[in-house]
Amino acid sequence: MARRKSGGGDGDAAPPRRRRPLRAVLIGLLVLAVVAAGLYWLRDQKLLSPEGCSVKTPAGEGTLEIPQAANAATIAAVAHSRALPDRAVTISLATAMQESKIRNLAGGDRDSVGLFQQRPSQGWGTVQQIMDPVYATNKFLDGLVKVPGYTRLPLTDAAQQVQKSGYPQAYAKHESKATLLASALTGREAAALNCVVRDFAEPDTDEENPSPAPAGAAPATAAPARPDRAQVLSDRVRREFGRTVTPAAGYSSTIKGAENAVSLTPDPTASTDAGPDAERQNGWAVAHWAVTQAQKLGIETVAYDGRIWRKAKSEDGWKPQPTGTSTKLVLVSLAASAKG
Repeated sequence: MARRKSGGGDGDAAPPRRRRPLRAVLIGLLVLAVVAAGLYWLRDQKLLSPEGCSVKTPAGEGTLEIPQAANAATIAAVAHSRALPDRAVTISLATAMQESKIRNLAGGDRDSVGLFQQRPSQGWGTVQQIMDPVYATNKFLDGLVKVPGYTRLPLTDAAQQVQKSGYPQAYAKHESKATLLASALTGREAAALNCVVRDFAEPDTDEENPSPAPAGAAPATAAPARPDRAQVLSDRVRREFGRTVTPAAGYSSTIKGAENAVSLTPDPTASTDAGPDAERQNGWAVAHWAVTQAQKLGIETVAYDGRIWRKAKSEDGWKPQPTGTSTKLVLVSLAASAKG
């Protein structure tokens, strides 16, 4: 016979009230809170949208890393400074894609260096000269414009006559991407290029090829004063665009945060396209160039033609800016320059 359980009262004690549903609800809420906090942290840490550049036009889409886009924009700017047609930009970009993946390489096959893998031993210049993207692009274009009818030749044939490559057909596979990129960098496609920028590079540095200290040089005792960002931007514009773009420090604008700024005035007659949209096309060529250089030059905003790009919201791309912009000026605001 089973023994009766001890305890007061008649019969067994009532079972405790279950609280599992309430506990489950609390646990669920806690999990949601943790997930929400994690997503907020990811957004705050800027990990949801990685850095990089993209081109989007009705003809297609493409992506590049920021240094690649910056080099590509320099190539297009140099061609623009020489009033060369869009086809020259496309050929140049396709060549750089094949030779270096549009990276300013410090080495390559034998003594080849730079964007176009030009060789000092073959008379292209010194290593230091060829490692300068502006110099290297001009040297390539010097050869390209000597090719009779290069704008009508198959791209790979035009490039090969300059490069004398061991793989003469290799350039052809890059034509579609080069054409897409050129359509944005020449300004034919407005607001077509965007770069997501999270952090600025240190002023006056080359993230791909930092210059080593001279042999035997004594260690620096103090960091040199960082250059003024507006001056660096102006110097870069003059060097890459030549006389086709005029920089001027400061501008009167309704754009918030435009205290440290530069206005860039494209020459409306610089384009080889003499159509009615030439002025606007030139402006977008400069605006897209500025976005690709934003990380290195400390550019906070670029405003043109009723649109604005903001570094702080660069994942959103070009947004409408109904006031403070025009088709006459590309307005660029910069982060404050750190001194000392």
